[in-house]
Parts: sequence; C-alpha cells; structure tokens
Amino acid sequence: MIRLNKLKFDYPEMPMAFDLHINQQERVAIVGPSGAGKSTLLNLIAGFEFADSGDIWLNNEKHTQTAPHLRPVSMLFQENNLFTHLNVQQNIALGLKPNLKLDGAELRQVEEVANAVGLKELLFRLPTELSGGQKQRVALARCLLRDKPILLLDEPFSALDPALRLEMLNLLQQLWLEKQLTVVIVTHQPNELIGRVDRIIKIEQGQAMGLDSEDAV
Repeated sequence: MIRLNKLKFDYPEMPMAFDLHINQQERVAIVGPSGAGKSTLLNLIAGFEFADSGDIWLNNEKHTQTAPHLRPVSMLFQENNLFTHLNVQQNIALGLKPNLKLDGAELRQVEEVANAVGLKELLFRLPTELSGGQKQRVALARCLLRDKPILLLDEPFSALDPALRLEMLNLLQQLWLEKQLTVVIVTHQPNELIGRVDRIIKIEQGQAMGLDSEDAV
C-alpha cells in the first residue's frame, strides 16, 4: 500500500504536490511528458528525495523521513546500475548483503532468483559479457532478492528493442503476480501495459491525475 497525503516537494522550477493512494497488490502505470515529475514521484516514495511537507505511508507505516534502505521498497532504474568489476552472482547478491559475505542458504537464494529470471547459466559472467536484456535481468533479480512488497520501476526497459521489451514485461508480470507485489511503473509506452496494470495515472506539472487505460494510449 502507498499513500501520499498532501505531499509537497518544492522543486525550484516546478513545485510538486501529490495526493495519491495505491492499494496493496495494485499495479499502476505512471505516464506523462518528460520533466512532469514522474521520476521525482518514485524518488519520493523510495526515499531518494524528501518532501517539504505532507506524509508518506507505505504498508501502513509512516516513512516520510525514513532512509531508503529502511523502506519496504525496491526500485529498478532505466540504467541497470551494475558494478562492472563484480560478476552476475555478486551483483545480484548486493540486494541481500552489500558486503557480499553470504552463507550457504543466502547463496541458494541468489541462485533461485537468478534461475527465476533466466540467469542460472550466467552467474559468473561480468556485466561486460552480457547483453542489454541480460543486464536488466540482473538488476531485476537484485530487486527481487531484497524481497520488498513494493516495486518501483522507472522506465526499466526503454533502452531495449520491442521484442526484448515484451519478453521482459512478460517476465516482470509473472514475477509480480507470483510475489503479490504492489507495483508502480513509469512508462512512455502505456499501450504495452494495457491488461497488465490496474490503473494509469498521468503526471502533469507535478500533479497526479487518474486516467482510464484507453485515454492514456
């Protein structure tokens, strides 16, 4: 569950205000022009930006000023943010323990999530040896390993070709249904999400408005 109560962020070029409620296990797409405040909205929920006033409630707990790592949230960015000197297994394991000191049970968790996203045979490759789609799978696996109930996605597949985007969206949908996640995904191509999300919200000039699916395409 995500609830933003009279949340205000005084961005100098465009002050933003969000009143928003997303139910538990609801899947919501965020659309709108570049610079409208879509990424800022996700950053406020995740804790990478802090609001000037108002409240943020996540899974019935107040998280207005909580540090990002303490929030029940994982976030997948457009850039996969992999460490080039770490292999696939290590990059995924960062979602569990930043010091990478994993015991046997934790290593099995890494292997299980890698298998879920189709990376079981690539665990010891470096990011430079992966395709764009494989890199995004690593980043997605790292998010899933954190096992948080809320998943935020900021145009995660925009750099991929249409066929690979569809493949990744199918995988993502399968995983969010299995894990019963609350999902918020920013996209410039909402037509790809018709039938996958429950609701589409449009952001304009730092304000949120609800849309029917057909109106957003």
